[in-house]
Amino acid sequence: MDPALATPAHHSPLTDGHSVDLNLSADTELQLIARRARRRLLRMHFERKVGHIGGNLSCLDALLALHHRILRPEDSFVLSKGHSAGALYITLWSLGLLADADLETFHAEGTLLAGHPVPGWHPRIPVATGSLGHGFPVATGMAFARARCGQEGRVFCLTSDGEWQEGSMWESLIFAAHQRLPNLTVMVDLNGLQGFGSTREVASMEDLGQRLAAFGIPVLHVDGHDHLAVTAALRRPGSAILVLHTTKGAGVSFMENRMEWHYLPLNAEQYAQALDELSEDAVAAALAAGGGR
Repeated sequence: MDPALATPAHHSPLTDGHSVDLNLSADTELQLIARRARRRLLRMHFERKVGHIGGNLSCLDALLALHHRILRPEDSFVLSKGHSAGALYITLWSLGLLADADLETFHAEGTLLAGHPVPGWHPRIPVATGSLGHGFPVATGMAFARARCGQEGRVFCLTSDGEWQEGSMWESLIFAAHQRLPNLTVMVDLNGLQGFGSTREVASMEDLGQRLAAFGIPVLHVDGHDHLAVTAALRRPGSAILVLHTTKGAGVSFMENRMEWHYLPLNAEQYAQALDELSEDAVAAALAAGGGR
């Protein structure tokens, strides 16, 4: 890895979220970035014959909005749903913080771009995650330490919906609510599917938003594929929980809302079809019709 990655020195025009006017043209630009990001993510997973594509696609739009529009040098991000590490790597690539040569090492022997995040080599990957239910507690501790020490910066954390079946998540939520942390924003990727079926079938927590709101932390329901809506919700001051209503496999018709794409890798025919659906012409037509992704 290039040592320069540890201190990013170059950014895309959309890196500084606080200097970008969120007008239609800016939103369209991020949608086009999202198209390129989806294509590159599919290529990366196809070349390595790696699954977990569906959950990567469901959270990619939120990660792009967060990293392109919101995150400042003093902020931190924790990917609690570590099996979506591919979406994080692609987001960093879209900012120019990872190169194609780096992505080509994804899931390879000895790589830093493992299937679940490896900490310590990049400022936007502060902790290892993958054992579900652990990233949010770490993020809560980070936010508490910053608040206690009077340090600037916010802490953002992305969780899965099935992850809220873990007791450690609720213990951390109790702590965060009791401490009235002013600097913690949690995003929940509510795609409704997990490894063994729908979250409703495996261990229903409906209505998850109402259960979370019962702890006294503001809960916002957001279209997780609407970059403008996600950005506006993330800019809200103070702590909040964003319930992102998403589609597993978003952007690829045969993957959408299909549980098996939690696991399956792409074959050559499927890869070709997915790229065709994410071609410039197809996305331009969707944008002209008012489609979000």
